[in-house]
Amino acid sequence: MQHRGRTTGRTADVSPQQLSLWSAKDDSSGWNVRISRRARRLSMRVFPGGRVEVVVPPGIGVPAVERFVTRHRDWAERRSRELALHAPTAAERRPRRIELALIGRHWHIEYAVARRSHVRDLGDGILRVGLAREDEREIGTVLLQWLTSVAGMHLTTSLASLARQLGIDYTRLHLRRQRTRWGSCSSAGAISLNVCLMFQRESVVRYLMTHELCHRRHMNHSRRFWSLVERFEPDWRALDAELLKGWRNVPAWVFP
Repeated sequence: MQHRGRTTGRTADVSPQQLSLWSAKDDSSGWNVRISRRARRLSMRVFPGGRVEVVVPPGIGVPAVERFVTRHRDWAERRSRELALHAPTAAERRPRRIELALIGRHWHIEYAVARRSHVRDLGDGILRVGLAREDEREIGTVLLQWLTSVAGMHLTTSLASLARQLGIDYTRLHLRRQRTRWGSCSSAGAISLNVCLMFQRESVVRYLMTHELCHRRHMNHSRRFWSLVERFEPDWRALDAELLKGWRNVPAWVFP
């Protein structure tokens, strides 16, 4: 089915509200809670370096969050100890190579001093990153802008093509850089895709797009929804499991 999808270039979430459930004496001082307007349920993530983040939908009270944390504390502390050994290095914050699995391309990076920070594709697999100041956050910022531009060209075309194949339309596409969600579909028919999908395999990204397009028929995760997904993606369970682990493929500079 033909659609008229439009892309907006918003690359990052609004700075989330942060709060702490623990006092300075608590041994969970490396934990924080992030209130997200887009979250639908409580969730927990452990980042390289050992930081633990609890994502909370609006309206959930502190007692409910504390109960959730208590249930998952042992797992989170174990993962935190494991990932404390894998904190991002300076090399990961200042990469020499970028590979985008989705499109099967990689680039070697050259750094240079510039009046204004920018990224330029020189061809032959070379990216030149010009920096107005030597700062890891600045590197992440300009590389994210470049990544969003590449994602915009590829994801826009891919989603439009898949929508036609499935016969399911949508109203517009938003590109975002999110820490906890790969994609979403609004009741108005707008689909959001995470630019970090560029680091995932093509079949995994196709599944995610299929998942979100199926929400145009069923705005829930009912049996009818999953039946529709399975009709288009018979191997969706394995692809969903791979996507769940897909954050391991996202380099440190994406979240400076």
